[in-house]
Amino acid sequence: MKKPASNSKSSTKKSSLEKRRMAPLATPSDISANGTRDIAGAMNRLLADVFALYLKTKNFHWHVSGPHFRDYHLLLDEQATEIFAMTDPIAERIRKLGGSTLKSIGHIARTQRLLDNDAEYVQPLDMLAELQEDNKSLTSFMREVHDLCDEHRDIATASLIENWIDETEQRTWFLFETSRRGDATGH
Repeated sequence: MKKPASNSKSSTKKSSLEKRRMAPLATPSDISANGTRDIAGAMNRLLADVFALYLKTKNFHWHVSGPHFRDYHLLLDEQATEIFAMTDPIAERIRKLGGSTLKSIGHIARTQRLLDNDAEYVQPLDMLAELQEDNKSLTSFMREVHDLCDEHRDIATASLIENWIDETEQRTWFLFETSRRGDATGH
């Protein structure tokens, strides 16, 4: 039995498809290669900081103690949930741009700018003050990434960051108000 002659168009198309399947994780984008590199790098640093802040917030949630335990415990759990919700959209945005994301806890540790707190015990008001400062730092980091996005005309990433800045400013505000010292009446 004779094989049918191969169609050169078909084999070229198949070859192109195979090439794409075997290509590195370089999602096509209209943002320049430099823009993709810069934004993906900045977003990975942001992702590392978000993971670090999430874990610190959960750590304090698990280890808070004292007369305001319930209020602080619930507040920190709510904030940790909100922080963790940022991780997947950040990583997926990096991939949409054609970048590669963080791959391990070690990668996070090497990339994060926010400091860990491994102390055995931290006073509750110190926890709130530390998280307030970390959230302020995160806001500053996000503003820097937003400026970079503006420079490369990456409107979609900038839009996500704008919402996260608002959420982070709210967390900072709640931590500030919760940690204010009242008078003997509790006000």
